[in-house]
Amino acid sequence: MINLESVKYSLRNLRHRKGRSFLTVFSILVGITTIFIFISFGLGLYNYTQELTSGGSADKVLILAKGTGAPGIDDTFKLTNDDLKSINRAAGVYEATSLYFQVVQVEKRDEKKYTFVTSYDPKIPLILDIFNAQVEKGRLLQSGDTKKVLLGYNYMVDNKIFKKGLDINEQITINGTNLNIVGFLKSVGNPQDDSNIYVTNDYFENLFPSKDSYAEIVARVDIRNIDWVVQNIERGLRSERNVNKGEEDFYVQSFQDLVESYTSALNIIIGFVILIALISVFVSGINTTNTMITSVLERFKEIGVLKAIGARNREIFGIFLFESAFLGILAGVLGVLLGFLFTSVAESVLASLGWSFLAPYYSFWLFSGCILFAGITGAISGVIPAIRASKINTVDALRYE
Repeated sequence: MINLESVKYSLRNLRHRKGRSFLTVFSILVGITTIFIFISFGLGLYNYTQELTSGGSADKVLILAKGTGAPGIDDTFKLTNDDLKSINRAAGVYEATSLYFQVVQVEKRDEKKYTFVTSYDPKIPLILDIFNAQVEKGRLLQSGDTKKVLLGYNYMVDNKIFKKGLDINEQITINGTNLNIVGFLKSVGNPQDDSNIYVTNDYFENLFPSKDSYAEIVARVDIRNIDWVVQNIERGLRSERNVNKGEEDFYVQSFQDLVESYTSALNIIIGFVILIALISVFVSGINTTNTMITSVLERFKEIGVLKAIGARNREIFGIFLFESAFLGILAGVLGVLLGFLFTSVAESVLASLGWSFLAPYYSFWLFSGCILFAGITGAISGVIPAIRASKINTVDALRYE
């Protein structure tokens, strides 16, 4: 439909109309850049959640008491040792463990911070399994550890929690009590988790003797029948707490359900943003159509000359369609490059702030898809002007002034 000579002719025309070509490219580029940014970060979040559900969290179930505050903070409804025993008895539950949660004041070298302390049973460290937590330095907590703490990764780093990072065997003060540091966990990529403090359940009860409710209970269950196990847990807790179905003062949720809820919300947010970007691209397509129609009017006589020297309608059609498609592809390439640059810088900034799990994910299909989409948008935008140009009457075009 279009030969090499026609391609050269089209490129010369675009070069001579640099200002208009730039504005056309820029309008499509903005939409493509936005789409690239949100899809790449969306894919990164999907991959992160996929790693969670396929890792140590896949066979875990969380049991929490209903309340209006954060788990472990609102004691309106409680989880007790009787609840833990009931869960352990449920069919399909391999093991279950409880944990406490509390806001504390942490001091070091006259610096004071507020953070969360979480407790767990070192014999059944299911809470660590959920996030695949591993030791970066030192060791994990052991049964019988008194006045000893395991810290998140950020405590090792200067100017993250304290001005000077901490080390093994140093002491920190929690609510006025000095505790020895036995280890640090590897970075999870979430500032909240990376600034957490861990103690054993037994020692937590010594620190906070008035605490009479677990923050949550974690159970490792038969992953093949996880819905059936959840029903067994709920049935046992209703019986133990003497509540009817539909009146539960607790809720049981598998980690997979939590991730699916999160993914559904993520789908809505990303879909909404991409919709806005698509509207931007649609407006850009209209702008491209307008540009190409204006180009046809400006080159009316030129088209007549081309036809007079033997150019056929399909060749004229091909010239204008190529120009609009080329502008679209150029906008797609630049949009992808700009999007890649932006997401790379954003990834570095987020990692420096402790949000390394918010990382973009790149694939061949993301790059090629955005460029192809931009090219198709440009080509579609140029179809009507190209048809109009190809149907121009030669005699009328040569008379046009």
